[in-house]
Amino acid sequence: MFVEERQALILEQLHKNGKVRVKDLSEQFGVTPDLIRKDLTTMEKKGLLKKAYGGAVLERININRKNASQRKDLNTKDKQEIVKLASQIIKEDQVVFLDVSTSSIELALLLQKQERRIIVVTNMIEVMLILAKSETIKLIFIGGELDFGRDGFVGSTANEEISNYRFDVAFLGVVGIDVFSGSVYTYMNDDGLTKKAVLASSQKAYMLCELDKFNQLGNYRYAGISDFTGIVTSGKPSKEIQKCLIDANLEVIYP
Repeated sequence: MFVEERQALILEQLHKNGKVRVKDLSEQFGVTPDLIRKDLTTMEKKGLLKKAYGGAVLERININRKNASQRKDLNTKDKQEIVKLASQIIKEDQVVFLDVSTSSIELALLLQKQERRIIVVTNMIEVMLILAKSETIKLIFIGGELDFGRDGFVGSTANEEISNYRFDVAFLGVVGIDVFSGSVYTYMNDDGLTKKAVLASSQKAYMLCELDKFNQLGNYRYAGISDFTGIVTSGKPSKEIQKCLIDANLEVIYP
């Protein structure tokens, strides 16, 4: 067995059980404990786990809140791959919601370039500014209370306005996903409650996220994974994660 294969299997077990033991892995793979410790050290340097006495535990990062302007240049290539796939979900003349998310910025840029004939509803300022230049996209902007990062509008006024719509499809950003507890996270409750309002008004709803979001947590659980139609991500998730997503009846879309 190649080193990469063994480490991938170790990671799958970590996602399934939350921890692994050197002794158990040594017996399972028929290699020395020292070789397993070397695997765990390599994986820890990649940020995949945290070594503990006698083994390792899954490393989950609780992300501190940042506004979109601080995040929009991160993982740009991955986001562009994600939104290419997301754009294929959208049909002509549909009503589409784009929420406050850096992936929404990339999707808005692509939709404008494609000159799609759709209606876009959004509460994100930068998405509004991008699509205001489009001659084919009808744009509707949701008002309310300006969020902490001054990126868009949330709160009770926004939620009430959203509740009056029926969206054919919505695309929502996430801060972190724990598929094993079925939880989807964002930074704060005001953004989370607005995302909930969007979900309640949507025929279909998709999470847009990079693969590293499966190892991250936010501060507010705004939905369960089964509340969504599907997820569009930047690569193939591990077998254990895929199983959880499929068991929740989600479409899993990746390049």
